[in-house]
Amino acid sequence: MSDRHDHSTHQHRHDHDHAVSECPPETLSQTMRYRIAGPVRHDHRHTDGTCCGSHQPAVVPQAEVNGDGRGEWVTLRIQAMDCPTEEGLIRQRLSRMPAVLQLDFNLMQRTLAVRHELADVSDLQAAIADLGMRAEQLSSLRRTALHIAQMDCPTEEALIRQRLQTMSGIQQLQFNLMQRVLTVHHQPDQLEAILVEIKQLGFSATVQQVASQSVPVEVAKPWWPLVISGVAALSAEAVGWLGVTASWVAPALALLAVLTAGLTTYQKGWVALKNRNLNINALMSIAVTGALLIGQWPEAAMVMFLFAVAERIEARSLDRARQAIRGLMQLTPEQALVKQSDDSWIKMSAEHITLGSVVRVAPGERVALDGVIVDGQSTVDQAPITGESLPVEKCMGDTVFGGTINQSGSFDYQVTAAAGNTMLARIIHAVEAAQGARAPTQRFVDQFSRVYTPAVFAIALAVAVLPPLIADGVWFDWVYRALVLLVIACPCALVISTPVTIVSGLAAAAKHGILVKGGGYLEAGRTLTWLALDKTGTLTHGRPAQTDFVAIGEDGVDQYRQWASSLANRSDHPVSQAITRQAAQDKVVPLPVEQFQALPGQGVRGEIAGQLYYLGNHHLVESLNICSPVLEAKLDVLERQGKTVVLLCRPEGVLALFAVADTVKDTSREAIAELHQLGVKTLMLTGDNPHTAAVIGQQVGMDDVRGNQLPIDKQAAIQALCDQRQVVGMVGDGINDAPALAQAHIGFAMGAAGTDTAIETADVALMDDDLRKIPRFIRLSRDTAFILRQNIVLALGIKAVFLGLTIMGQGTMWMAVFADMGASLLVVFNGLRLLRR
Repeated sequence: MSDRHDHSTHQHRHDHDHAVSECPPETLSQTMRYRIAGPVRHDHRHTDGTCCGSHQPAVVPQAEVNGDGRGEWVTLRIQAMDCPTEEGLIRQRLSRMPAVLQLDFNLMQRTLAVRHELADVSDLQAAIADLGMRAEQLSSLRRTALHIAQMDCPTEEALIRQRLQTMSGIQQLQFNLMQRVLTVHHQPDQLEAILVEIKQLGFSATVQQVASQSVPVEVAKPWWPLVISGVAALSAEAVGWLGVTASWVAPALALLAVLTAGLTTYQKGWVALKNRNLNINALMSIAVTGALLIGQWPEAAMVMFLFAVAERIEARSLDRARQAIRGLMQLTPEQALVKQSDDSWIKMSAEHITLGSVVRVAPGERVALDGVIVDGQSTVDQAPITGESLPVEKCMGDTVFGGTINQSGSFDYQVTAAAGNTMLARIIHAVEAAQGARAPTQRFVDQFSRVYTPAVFAIALAVAVLPPLIADGVWFDWVYRALVLLVIACPCALVISTPVTIVSGLAAAAKHGILVKGGGYLEAGRTLTWLALDKTGTLTHGRPAQTDFVAIGEDGVDQYRQWASSLANRSDHPVSQAITRQAAQDKVVPLPVEQFQALPGQGVRGEIAGQLYYLGNHHLVESLNICSPVLEAKLDVLERQGKTVVLLCRPEGVLALFAVADTVKDTSREAIAELHQLGVKTLMLTGDNPHTAAVIGQQVGMDDVRGNQLPIDKQAAIQALCDQRQVVGMVGDGINDAPALAQAHIGFAMGAAGTDTAIETADVALMDDDLRKIPRFIRLSRDTAFILRQNIVLALGIKAVFLGLTIMGQGTMWMAVFADMGASLLVVFNGLRLLRR
């Protein structure tokens, strides 16, 4: 979207009003924020309408696992960087510096984080000073991605977080359990200390260089220790059944089973206890040790064996969720055919292809990098990026994305994004980053588990001690019951159920071209009661065509068209472009325009051959005091037909009218109908006049339509619905929808593929212009919430049943293991069902 002002519509059109200065800076900046230090809510509003306070995000940029590991990060505060206008200037200036690798803007905090390979940061400050702005260095933190092979679930995450979060020099920790990656924002001299601390926890951490493109190969754990443990455990049970008299046989077999299968569990349990953390490894170590001490040799052996087997199966199950992300990584080819300076073509690694290189794609091949076609044409399957079901025709000047599939023809394209910054890479990064955002259910589960485990541990201790002391109970029996309770105490099934389900939902959405920026938004989608939509580019094609021309003045018709096309040619507004396209078809040659000026909310003006002309909307005519009842009547006739009118005039009077009309997308009608079936009401908010708005609203079946909506009006409409305790979503495709997007509980960006900021700024980004993705998102949200509830009920229900059996003396340790790990496997498999949706 351009930063030009709106200048071509009949009314105050907000749909494409690019007068950024009209948006309140504090509101606009919330929507234009980039991914910084974790997901940031637009207006910090919960889905129930309450406010959670003003968050102050850190100035360090969000960890980008797809980065190539090069360079250092520096954060600059630029006090004069108020809006996207300054951002665009800075981006354009710094992007030309070869040593600048990445830019992350935070307009809300007026900060810019730069990854660079410069010898001196002052070069950045000097470049910004050339633009008339001063940059103050705030910090110079490193951002390191560590692959921790043993980090399988929240148990290990909690240990690492507890150990590292108190270290000085660490500003932020970001966990990606699905990829086993921890990203640390730290002072440059702290990396060794971080690695030492992780090693002391019994984990091995390796520094990632290209994490998202080169995930370390994980060596499969051997199965033979489990086989030995299983045979030994079964033999110990058999010895007990057969009544073997040798007293040493059962203990020897039990110890063999425990050591071969449970040595890792004991190591992890010891580390957990040293850190005062009652995780599953600590509880299992205590329980098995207690069983050995009271002489329950066969049972201790069988419990440890069953636990080890269940853990191995759970790890393999979680790998399925990880594969959902890795599958995206494997979409791009490793090599591509690149044109050389002598016009020859050679195969090169995609990672080494530089910006501006020309790459050739043969029929049937995948596109390696993002770019613009410079020669040839073809049909491209963009489903991996946008989720579109049908291939798209591509010709010269069209954009192609890495990971898409060329079908029929061959074409050459010029690379516009390096391997770590393609649209697919940003999608992968967004999905990975979204995993770190705790969904409401996950936050509840985490808080519940922090109370649940110590509480059950206390109950187990009371069960072991109180009955023998108070009621003359048998110590052996009650200690045994307490050990069974310890196994049941672990909330592993409950804790693991939410991240697996959320990740599966996020991955399923990404497969359909729906990029959800966190589990909170995925959960909130099911509660939407109202959906507000912009009109142009959202419900309609956003490409109006000129339909009417009415000459009012006494000059020649050809002159009117020439003067109008000359002014419209200087604008990128869709209505102006419609006039320009029609003039080009009629072979009208535009004239030079001097003293060109945009008039915010009204139109433009400029001098042609020394004469001042205006091209704009009804408000422009009124401000010039040249409106009349006759003109109003002509405008009314055209507007009732759903057309937008632009007027060409001189200071003394109107010369001609140009009417244009936009067409509704077929998918919009289907989407609105599906939303109504889901119980979601729809509201169209458009800057067009009420007549046009009513016509379009009737065509698509909207519940409510409001025209003449300025940015502040759209925001007020969303606020009014929020005040009625409604959960509201807003769909827009431009910067100028910022206030309404910020006010809504969920902001949807249309056509995010191809725009640099949409993926970064929206809560939910629809990768193409198909509104039917929103009903699909809502259905997926409802499915996700249903499975989350199922998993919580299953996890707690199974625990409750075996808790009762144990207190009544009917539970055994091996039954407790089945209850705990069986529930974990059950909820994992249940969560993975979303990948098939």
